[in-house]
Amino acid sequence: MDPSPGATPYSAPAGCPMHQQQTSLYGPEFAADPHRVYDTFRAHGPAAPIELAPGVDATLIVQHEAALRVLQNPALFARDSRRWAALREGAIPMDSPVLPMMMYRPNCLFTDGAEHLRLRKAVTESLARLNSSRVSRDVERIADYLIDQFIERGSADLLNEYAKLLPLLLFNQLFGCPGDIGDRLTRSMSAIFDGEDVLRANAELTECLMELVALKRRQPGEDITSWLIQHPAGLRDEELKDQLVMLMGAGVEPERNLIANALLLMLSGDQPGGHDRRGGHERRGSGMLVEDALDDVLWNNPPIANYATHYPVRDIELDGVVLKAETPVLISFAAANSDPSLTDARQTLSKGAHLAWGAGPHVCPAKSPATLIALTAIERILNTVPDLSLAVPASGVAWRPGPFHRALVALPVRFTPTAARRTPAAAQPPAPTSAQLPDPYRNAPPQSAAATRHAAEPAKKQKGWWSSFLDVFRV
Repeated sequence: MDPSPGATPYSAPAGCPMHQQQTSLYGPEFAADPHRVYDTFRAHGPAAPIELAPGVDATLIVQHEAALRVLQNPALFARDSRRWAALREGAIPMDSPVLPMMMYRPNCLFTDGAEHLRLRKAVTESLARLNSSRVSRDVERIADYLIDQFIERGSADLLNEYAKLLPLLLFNQLFGCPGDIGDRLTRSMSAIFDGEDVLRANAELTECLMELVALKRRQPGEDITSWLIQHPAGLRDEELKDQLVMLMGAGVEPERNLIANALLLMLSGDQPGGHDRRGGHERRGSGMLVEDALDDVLWNNPPIANYATHYPVRDIELDGVVLKAETPVLISFAAANSDPSLTDARQTLSKGAHLAWGAGPHVCPAKSPATLIALTAIERILNTVPDLSLAVPASGVAWRPGPFHRALVALPVRFTPTAARRTPAAAQPPAPTSAQLPDPYRNAPPQSAAATRHAAEPAKKQKGWWSSFLDVFRV
């Protein structure tokens, strides 16, 4: 698009190529090669104008040092999206697919100052009560259950049948969800991340989490929901609901991409496409340790590539670029990590230099459990199915379009079929209707004539993934 003067939050020097064009971050071209876009942006300054979705303009920070200046300066760059002038003025479509990830909620992601400290303390101290052995055990149980769904076939899509579902089911476990609430939570969060009818999905998400909060006030347990309720911060029901939304939003999408992207790297072996042009070294593919693969992904394909939306409290000049007050400024963790100024750190893949976990007062509070979950999930699938191999060339995998994530569309693999170990047939979820997206919450196919004839008969309620898992592991 060609914005008129003053229509974007970015002001570039006269004659700069970036002055003439905004770049869409939601199309397939960007998903196919985002680093080409980042390189172009970085050549012209620390920031660039972008379009996150139709009608949603923002600025993207692409240099490492500039990213730190924004992340570590909450006095000038606020996180409260009620400051977003275009949203306040009704210029942002309310059904925009990016709105659930950007609109204000009273949680520690979208608050500042004392309120942020109060909410973050409740979250961090509740997360600190997690027992790492219990988390590992829960991940292993869920992994075993999911693997049993496809191990007899000899083929699978490890993104949609494993990496996507595992963190969704795990959060049901960590939140203490009963079957029905967990099924609805899984369905609504999947729809929000996939941009499917986000208004309906957001309403269902709110409804089921409020039910969960009410349940845990009556019947507390050893779970994050109960710990948040019991915390001295005295969170209101609405605040409790939105801390849970934040934990799932900050955990599910990044976790599934971290797991899938690391598995892709480890299974790539010596296939074409394994060259890391940004680091200048050949990746070691199947010879990598899981820890090394995770660290490589956090540097080169961070699961959340562009996020951490800030709103300048006034017009701020950043190395010659004017960031307009009350307009969205996003951090490109992926671009900052590939900044040429980090050459030395990139050659050693120093864990302390990349920004995949963020920085400043909003740095990710769940780095340790997130790493543990990914490590356990990857080790479980590799140990259970030792002859996994990619079913397509590594260079031929498709990446899911979207402005925030670095996410695969699918991760097809082959292996030697083996008998399922734990899941009785009666407890299995419904067979998927799509080979590419095996999620029982996708839109159902049109009813057959036979189904239409019996429409008047009471339908048996279909179990979801969480209810089916609980039939196997009553934990």
